[in-house]
Amino acid sequence: MTYKIAMVAQKGGVGKSTLARIIAVEAAKGGLQTKIADLDTQQTTSVNWAARRAENGITPDIRAEAFNSIETALKDADNFDLYIFDGAPHSSRETQKVCHVVDMVIIPTSEGLDDLQPSVVLANNLLKAGISAKKIAFALCITSDSEREILGARDYLAQTPYTVLAGEIPFRSSFKTAMDKGKAITETSFPTLRKKADTMAQNIIDAVAIAAKMEVA
Repeated sequence: MTYKIAMVAQKGGVGKSTLARIIAVEAAKGGLQTKIADLDTQQTTSVNWAARRAENGITPDIRAEAFNSIETALKDADNFDLYIFDGAPHSSRETQKVCHVVDMVIIPTSEGLDDLQPSVVLANNLLKAGISAKKIAFALCITSDSEREILGARDYLAQTPYTVLAGEIPFRSSFKTAMDKGKAITETSFPTLRKKADTMAQNIIDAVAIAAKMEVA
């Protein structure tokens, strides 16, 4: 069985590709055959990152490929244990299409209302399009260090019918440095930051497994 995840967002710069890389690397380290389907054909962020990773000889190898349609991407999915769709920014019909075929939809957002509000709008639109609320989860990414603001964001998201993943990924320049080299942020040299990223990765993997079991049942 292939587990499929979609990282989607209403806007760019909220952590979609960051999360896709984390999950791909950690799943590959766990022995799963993993691939990122990069649906942002204009920027191909994940494809470019995977190329830098290969050039720098970083293991495990991560496969990433750009696709301009969900249908084409899905033809390759059965060859992998985990298939991650890194969606294009801004909600579209393609966003809805990919969310229908995955086991879990992850919507990254920071703690600011400029990100929270459009993220909830996106989730609500997916719900109206027939995506089960049980398949939709928010992940707090690129956050500040303000516990008050993060708790406020969690309270805001808790008013929705969707899952809010535990943990958050703070904004750190060291994360950008790691990704520039082709690493995931779970591979940074700073143990405390690495632990935060590891926690988020495990929470996403657990949520996917639970959602997939519900789908089968």
